[in-house]
Amino acid sequence: MSELVNLYGLDRPKMEALFEQQGLQKYRGRQLMKWVYHQGRTDFAAMTDLPKSMREWLQQNTCFDLPRVETFKESKDGTCKWALDVGDNNFVESVVIPDKGRNTLCISSQIGCILDCSFCSTGKQGFSGNLSAATIVGQLILANRKLADRGEKVTNIVFMGMGEPLLNFDAAITASNIMMEDLAFGLSKRRVTISTAGVVPAIYKLAEVTDVSLAISLHAPTDELRDQLVPLNRKYPINELLAACREYVDKLGKQRKLVIEYTLIAGINDQHEHAVALAKLLHDVRCKINLIPFNPFPASGYERSTKKDIWSFQTYLMKQGYATMLRTTRGADIDAACGQLVGQVQDRTKRKTRYLARVKSADEQSAKIGQDSLYEMVSNT
Repeated sequence: MSELVNLYGLDRPKMEALFEQQGLQKYRGRQLMKWVYHQGRTDFAAMTDLPKSMREWLQQNTCFDLPRVETFKESKDGTCKWALDVGDNNFVESVVIPDKGRNTLCISSQIGCILDCSFCSTGKQGFSGNLSAATIVGQLILANRKLADRGEKVTNIVFMGMGEPLLNFDAAITASNIMMEDLAFGLSKRRVTISTAGVVPAIYKLAEVTDVSLAISLHAPTDELRDQLVPLNRKYPINELLAACREYVDKLGKQRKLVIEYTLIAGINDQHEHAVALAKLLHDVRCKINLIPFNPFPASGYERSTKKDIWSFQTYLMKQGYATMLRTTRGADIDAACGQLVGQVQDRTKRKTRYLARVKSADEQSAKIGQDSLYEMVSNT
């Protein structure tokens, strides 16, 4: 074996297969998972119910590697953010959001993002590659270690950090399997959510392999508007996307619902006519709606909706019978709010260069406006 196998990246079937390949019973894989996730042990010598020869083989051919923590920040509201070294001078970010006994981990699945949603700063950083299942799971392990200091652990996971998880399908599914595995973290399928901008073929594929909760980054009630906000919509328009979503949520059962994510941007998608169109669009979709106030970033060209418009939008949807939650902005003082994760990406595209040029131009224009205002003020004295 040329490279060490990172055991954090193996779900139960893969762990069992690893043992079978060595001529041992597959239940040995389950034994190892209990040691790692239930007992918290990663020293093979302690795993005395495994054959000595197998422990020696594991020592030589496998590892338990975690991403290195580059920085850790804690917001005044208790939100925690990690920047994690994932190699080749790339860093990804993950965030834990505490809220009334819940600790939600917002996890990254890619280094940057291949998509370029106009309201999200992550996409402006470009794209460098996919994360392994082990690195995705590693974010959970590191978060739990930090929370253990205060006797807590992660209770909910959302694949809503950097990247589009359904474009890193195998790693995202393997990682979510480990998170929901009774021999590992044992999280409920209702507490692990994969969020997608709308990769339609992958949603159909998802229905064949898992029953994880699904969230859709919709953000607009019409194709014309969504084409501007979520460019992927040009390939998979809303009707195709919702058809795939209906099939997926029907497969989950009558008690489960799709999550619709909708970022409210001032004057763009937050008016009464947008709320009316959204309610009509989702009339036959079993769902709940999360409204997310836009979180500003440099040169975005967007502003957050007013409290009045947010309240009006939410009120209308609720009157139409939709369970509609308003997501509280958390961690904004450490750039950990929704849409603000950037990390450090060795961009394979030219998107980051173009974005930085826009930021520089905006800064220069602001500086010129400031100088002109100062000159006018001095001239008038």
